[in-house]
Amino acid sequence: MYLFEVFGLELDFQPLIDELQTWWASLLKHLPNILLAIIVIFIGFIVTKVAKRYIDRVSRRLVHDSTVAGLLASILTALLVLAFLFLTLSVLQLTGVVASLLGAAGVIGLALGLAFQDPILNLFSGIMLSIRNLFREGDLIEVGGFFGKVQKVNLRNTILMTLQGQEVLIPNKTVAQEPIKNYNKYGMRRVDLSCGVSYGDDLAKVKELTIQAIKDSVPYDTSKEVQLFFNEFGNSSINYTLRFWIADRKTGQADYLSAQSEAIMAIKRVYDSNDIMIPFPIRTLDFGIKGGEKLSEMLSRENNVKAETENGESEHHSE
Repeated sequence: MYLFEVFGLELDFQPLIDELQTWWASLLKHLPNILLAIIVIFIGFIVTKVAKRYIDRVSRRLVHDSTVAGLLASILTALLVLAFLFLTLSVLQLTGVVASLLGAAGVIGLALGLAFQDPILNLFSGIMLSIRNLFREGDLIEVGGFFGKVQKVNLRNTILMTLQGQEVLIPNKTVAQEPIKNYNKYGMRRVDLSCGVSYGDDLAKVKELTIQAIKDSVPYDTSKEVQLFFNEFGNSSINYTLRFWIADRKTGQADYLSAQSEAIMAIKRVYDSNDIMIPFPIRTLDFGIKGGEKLSEMLSRENNVKAETENGESEHHSE
């Protein structure tokens, strides 16, 4: 019994001493686990520090956007730190704490996921877009009904600059879900032109002169054939489709429109020089169908009515 008298009062410290002895015995019992946990923490610190550098390099290789690459590296590093934290708690046989932390993390994660569903979807969609490398800054793309050049991909939006000079912010989840047309991905683009010639023209001659006009006047890709296909008997013309590819990786919209314009001018010149006609639309009016009235009879009746009116006015003035 540990009894002390202070100011005439007897104090019993036996319960405190018993508790300290219990703690000390528990400390001695768990000392190996504590030492092992300290070793795990030390190893985790070194591994995390080395892995962070490696993760940074890999992220910047996979993702071209520096902001997205930094975020991805931070997320992976945080997951590694959490893994070592849970390992340390398990070594200390604090399984109840681990279970509580996992349960709390699950509940918090679910709540945050529901509250910030759209921002989280945009975030991970932006990461996936950067990793998949579907397009780069400066590429001409069409997505979600918008057509323009990619200015930047941030954590929430893909920023386009339309050809009319307007800035468009498209949510990353929309870009990830919608079909994307990338006009710069493969460095080639085809021009399709539709036209027609009169029924009286020699079609073989038309085809030969049209293709030669493109070859002589338009900077096209000579590794691919210039093609012309007659495809329709129109109301006033036989219609065709002309196809050729733009040369030297000129896939911008200005290059495309320039090639299209030069092709139209070249075709018009060669047709004028060889008396080939691109006919105007012709409409024939038939007044002689059954139940109708012939045009000649209608005009004759109109002339008679006009003559009678003029005669009547002349007699009135004579009186």
